[in-house]
Amino acid sequence: MSLPPGAQLGRYEIRSRLGAGGMGEVYLAWDTKLDRKIALKILPVEVAENKDRLRRFEQEAKAASALNHPNIITIYEIEQIDSVNLIVTELIEGQTLRARMLSAALTLPVMLDVAIQTASALSAAHGSNIVHRDIKPENIMVRQDGIVKVLDFGLAKLTDVSSGETVSPEAPTRPVVYTDPNVVMGTALYMSPEQARGRELDARTDIFSLGVVLYEMVTGRLPFEGSKTEVLALVLSDKEAQPLARYSREASPELERIVSKALRKDREQRYQTTKDLLLDLQNLKQQLEFESRLERSVPPEAQKVPTQLAATSSVEPPSTSSISGATTSPLKRRRWSLAIPLVILILVGSIFIYRWESASSSLHEPSCVPAPASSPGA
Repeated sequence: MSLPPGAQLGRYEIRSRLGAGGMGEVYLAWDTKLDRKIALKILPVEVAENKDRLRRFEQEAKAASALNHPNIITIYEIEQIDSVNLIVTELIEGQTLRARMLSAALTLPVMLDVAIQTASALSAAHGSNIVHRDIKPENIMVRQDGIVKVLDFGLAKLTDVSSGETVSPEAPTRPVVYTDPNVVMGTALYMSPEQARGRELDARTDIFSLGVVLYEMVTGRLPFEGSKTEVLALVLSDKEAQPLARYSREASPELERIVSKALRKDREQRYQTTKDLLLDLQNLKQQLEFESRLERSVPPEAQKVPTQLAATSSVEPPSTSSISGATTSPLKRRRWSLAIPLVILILVGSIFIYRWESASSSLHEPSCVPAPASSPGA
């Protein structure tokens, strides 16, 4: 069923169609009672007749409405109007993460921010033992102000075992409903190995899916690529994803470690709680911010010093005379130090020779004393 603009469903007036997914169509609508824009997710009539899909549709509303968190879409109500089943949610004005990645390359700080906010939302859900089971770029919305919202808890499953998460007092949650075990649901490209095998799931399956999303944000590609069958085969095999550094210069060793740990095939080796993953992501972001501030605080002159030193390291450093201010090399100083004593020696020798020759000449010169005069009468 497709609703044209202007169609009325109870107090909601359809404005435009926003999109469609496996669980129904989404419309931008106007709440005529509260005078605000809202989003309506409507389950098609033919699907509503399927009791299982109708139950999952209702489950989405219950699961999401149980989670009060700034990074999880807010559910206003669930209704059935004129045999139309619909969920009323807040309107998120922004882009899906998929559209955001396609529109422009993401910087590393933006990638970490998206991952941190998504992990924060999942940590709150896991605190009430709610597993999303379908984390992918299409279910992550990025608002115009940078706030991330996790959507579509239609595949959420309430686990019967505590995940060990703690619930933030600012984001209270409460348990919701169960779904049938041993049923494979989700998107193959982002499934954990245990999800692909149809096993019982816990919070660690969402950690694997978020690891796939983070890998894709950094490298622009999936860790396991191919057809649905090929991807599932790779996920279930022992083959690990290629290192981030092979595809991106943004990948630091710490980021590599975080993503690699989130993508461990054996969930016992994976992050055990989303809180642990969240803390590592936050620490990495703080480290990068500190390094950026430190780099900006260094004066440009100081930044040039290493380059200048490197440029002169292969030659003798100049030496400045404190007397004349002239610059001389050590080789020239050595020559002067040898020449000065030699000049002094030559001068002293010249004086000595001059005096010796003068003395010698005075000894051999004829006498000039006049002969005595003859006496008269001699």
